[in-house]
Formats: sequence, C-alpha cells, structure tokens
Amino acid sequence: MSIIIRNARLINPADSLDKIGSVQVSEDGILEHIWFSDAPPILADLLTSSHTVIDFSDGILASGLFDMHCHFREPGFEYKETIETGVRSALAGGYTGVAVMPNTEPPIDNAALVAFVRERAARLPIDLEVIGAITVGRKGERIAPFGELAAAGVKALSDDGAPVMNSRVMRLAFEYASQFNLLLIQHCEDTALSFGGVMNESVYSSLLGLRGIPSISESIVLSRDLSLLRYLLQSKQGALPHPPRYHVAHISTKEAVELVRAAKREGLPVTAEVTPHHFTLTDKDVFESGYDGNLRMNPPLRSEQDRAAIIEAIADGTIDAIATDHAPHACHEKDCGISHAAFGIVGLETAVGLTFKQLVHTGYISAYRAVELLSTNPRRILNLPPIHFEIGKPLNATLIAPDLEWMVDTTQFASKSRNSPFQNYILRGKSVGIIHKGKLILPQTTL
Repeated sequence: MSIIIRNARLINPADSLDKIGSVQVSEDGILEHIWFSDAPPILADLLTSSHTVIDFSDGILASGLFDMHCHFREPGFEYKETIETGVRSALAGGYTGVAVMPNTEPPIDNAALVAFVRERAARLPIDLEVIGAITVGRKGERIAPFGELAAAGVKALSDDGAPVMNSRVMRLAFEYASQFNLLLIQHCEDTALSFGGVMNESVYSSLLGLRGIPSISESIVLSRDLSLLRYLLQSKQGALPHPPRYHVAHISTKEAVELVRAAKREGLPVTAEVTPHHFTLTDKDVFESGYDGNLRMNPPLRSEQDRAAIIEAIADGTIDAIATDHAPHACHEKDCGISHAAFGIVGLETAVGLTFKQLVHTGYISAYRAVELLSTNPRRILNLPPIHFEIGKPLNATLIAPDLEWMVDTTQFASKSRNSPFQNYILRGKSVGIIHKGKLILPQTTL
C-alpha cells in the first residue's frame, strides 16, 4: 500500500523547489507521484482509494537533512556513544545522513578503520560518511596516507578537536589533499593561547574565576591557513590537479566570520559551518548557569557580539552550513563542574528546533534557506551527490513540523548520552519523520 503525504510545503534547493504539493511514496520508499497545488483529478481519486493518507498541511517535506560534523565515538569510546546509538539519535533529529569525525581511539587515519566504521554502519537506515584524519594519530606531526583514505571512499579530512598547528604540515596537507580532491576541515584554535581555558575570555570568565579562551585563538589559525591557501593557489597555479579546498569547522567569532567573508570575496575556495549552540547561547549563559559542565564546549560559547555576527553571516551566505558537532559524553564527564567537564554537547536531536526557533521564526532566514544549510550545502561541500525528487527513484526526505512547540527532555533522547544545556527549553520546530533507504518513519496518519 502506498502512502500519500498531501498539502505539504515541498522544499528541495537542489531542485530549486519550494511549492505546496503532495507526494505518493511506496512502502519501500520509492517516489511514485508528485503533485503541486494545481493537482490533476487523479489525486482526488487516489485520496478516496485504499492508500494511507497523511495530511501534512503547514508541514515541510524537505530534502533529507545531513550533518557534516558529528562524533559517534566508535571505536574506543563506546560508553559515550556507538555508531548504532548515534544513528538512532540522528534519526530522531530528522537526519538521513551524517559524517563522523575521526577523533576516536584509535583515530581514523587509515583505510582499515574507515572500513570498520563503514561495515558497522552498512545496515543502518541512514547514509554515513567517514572523515579521515589529516595527520597520523591526529598528532599534527606528519600527514596521514591521503591516497589510501581517498581510495577507501573518504571525501574529507580533519584532526577535529585538535588543530594542525605546524605550518609546514598544513602546507603539505593542502598540497597532498589537492592530489585526491579531498576537503580539509580545520579546527581553528591556537592551542598556546587556549591552553587550560574553560570558557570564552571575557568579563564573565573573570567574574567566575575561570581561565578564558580568547577569541583571537580562532582567527589566528584561520588567518594562517588562508595565507597558506592563497600562496599555494598563486605559486602552484596549474601545477595542482585540483584546487585545495578548505572548510572552517564550528566557526564562533566575529573576527573569523570577517576573515571568511573577505576570503570568499577574494574567490578563495573556503566554506564554513556553525553549530546551533553558537547561534543560540553566549558566555553570559555560562555565567548564569552556576558552573554547569554542560556549557563547556570547544570552541566555547562566545560573546553576544560574536553571536550577532554569526547570525548575520548565516543570513548573508557567508556561513554555508549548520552542523551539530554532536559530542556525547557520559554523565560523570559532565556532572563534575565546568572546570573539570569534558568539551562538547549532544546536538542531533535539538538542531532543527533551535534552527527554526532562533533563525526562521525570528525572520533572519527563510525555511528554504534553513534547508539549504541543513541539507543541500553540507552535501555540496563534501562533494556528495545532491538529492533530487525524481519519480521512480528512492525518496530521501525529512518531514518537519515548523510550528510544533516542544520541550527538550534529555531523558528521552535516543543518544546514549544526555549532555545538553537545553534541558527543559521550549523549542519551536521539530522533525517528525524521515523517508530514506526504504525506511518510512512518519507522523500519525489521518485517513
């Protein structure tokens, strides 16, 4: 029996689609028909037949969401999260695809570990891309075997959680990555400046008596990398098989945003992502939390001025993607005071709600732009095939109820971990289902 989802707002930026319409999907997830508001009479006939019908008025059927930056902890830290529990969390958040970072134990710096992760994810109902390490062991000393990683299907490299501080190593990484058309994703942090830091360096860190992480620690490394990229594009023009490509992970400061904006105007191949917690919270929230370990993250929550600059950059296109940086930790690693807490929060299950509450319903961006940031652009940045809504092909889609208000209850998370600062927050906007790889998780039907 087919399922008809009717009266939905169909949004797929890869198809330049934003129209009210209805779709018919087979039980195994194949898109059988699509109609728009000027539907032919056949739709009326179908609605009176034995098909299951879901009236999704005021809802959005979007191209499937993709998180290009998350941590599923396996291998090595399965007590925090596993690939299976991470996928469950992604499904609960409305994601049909994710890319997992390599800071596991051991780090994913060779083809055997890529194969291990892929094998563990093969039968799970979402797409899972593996990001390889830039350097062996993520130690920043010598580059990993890029050719081996590329042959294993890796599209991007990162030492996420640690920057590549050595300029010579970073230059070699740019040059060798270009041989295989691999994206370099940098965690921009000058560790000499940030060492021992707990939160953003500001009046609030002083009031709390906590060592601060200055915002310039992010922009210094970013500026260095952009200089290297510029130099290589000029000095090696025509000598590199592919232009080096550079992506800024979890951008958090006004200075970094301005550097990316200028680099894009210059024509450098640079993209950037932001997390929902960085466009929602600030260091003032840390101050008001009473040393809550759930607000310790890296990069830290910045100033209100930084948050405003990030939102402006999302609206004007400087920032290309929203990524969760989903970073699960066990309770004992967070319920220990902010000075001793591990960095990071879980984010897959709150990302849609925060994006719609903070950005769409406030008028900063449209729902179409939100889908670009959450779905289309992450795939484009990673050189993954775009999603198209094609008759006779499997449908890859997320169902979003943009006006649904709900309270965050971390005890109900599908993730293995509960470390979120958004407990009891009222959010507006939620994924209520996905259609992908033959799996249909749908909202309550109406006949």
